[in-house]
Amino acid sequence: MSVVTPLTPSADQKSEQRLREDLAAAFRLAVEFGWHEGVGNHFSAAVSEDGTKFLMNRKWRHFSEVTASNLQLLDANDDSIVETPDAPDPSAWCIHGTVHRLNPAVKVLFHVHPPNATALATLQDPSMKPIDLNTARFFGKVAVDLGFGGMADEAEEGRRIAETLGNKPILIMGNHGVSVAAETVAEAFDHLYYFERAAGTLLTAYATGQPLAVMSDNLAAKTAAEWEPYKGMGHAHFDYLKRQLDKNQPDYRD
Repeated sequence: MSVVTPLTPSADQKSEQRLREDLAAAFRLAVEFGWHEGVGNHFSAAVSEDGTKFLMNRKWRHFSEVTASNLQLLDANDDSIVETPDAPDPSAWCIHGTVHRLNPAVKVLFHVHPPNATALATLQDPSMKPIDLNTARFFGKVAVDLGFGGMADEAEEGRRIAETLGNKPILIMGNHGVSVAAETVAEAFDHLYYFERAAGTLLTAYATGQPLAVMSDNLAAKTAAEWEPYKGMGHAHFDYLKRQLDKNQPDYRD
């Protein structure tokens, strides 16, 4: 009599499952924080070292319905997917597919239109002014793209976005929204969380009509550098939020 040995998930499979669960959690949390917009916008995370194979939410699926298993695995080098019934959203493919293909350092990419960051992106000068701890966190770490050309679904638009982002964690997309890049989902979430708060602070300060107390470049750079030892704080925050999801929306892991 033959004995069937149960299949044990490989290390790669376990790693991908953890990535799927983290990414699904980020979608659910985006809803909790009011960062989502209908059934649009996308988060992606690379599963291959070169970044070209990546996970992303499926076309027009609401963030609250994203689970670990229904994330789509895509190949940035395989354009044939756009001709299939399972094609990703054209603008998502344009932005995420191009960034993952051209910038392997970007392991995780969030593109959203949250209220504060999007409002900031509509200003003639959408730069993040260092006026407090949170705004100064991003000093020297924000790229700005003012080349808005409408719905981001053309190849040239994707290339410009990827090139402008470069090695920065934040891309303010003029007249559009924001994209956030990081090595892990937790770090991308932390960047987005603080950038949205920072944008809110800056907009509120602008609304007073009084002059801003903008830090000197030296002080802003010093403050930004002082954030670096606190990277672990973002992971702790994300882990806490996942524990809340485990209580209230455990199906995100399915």
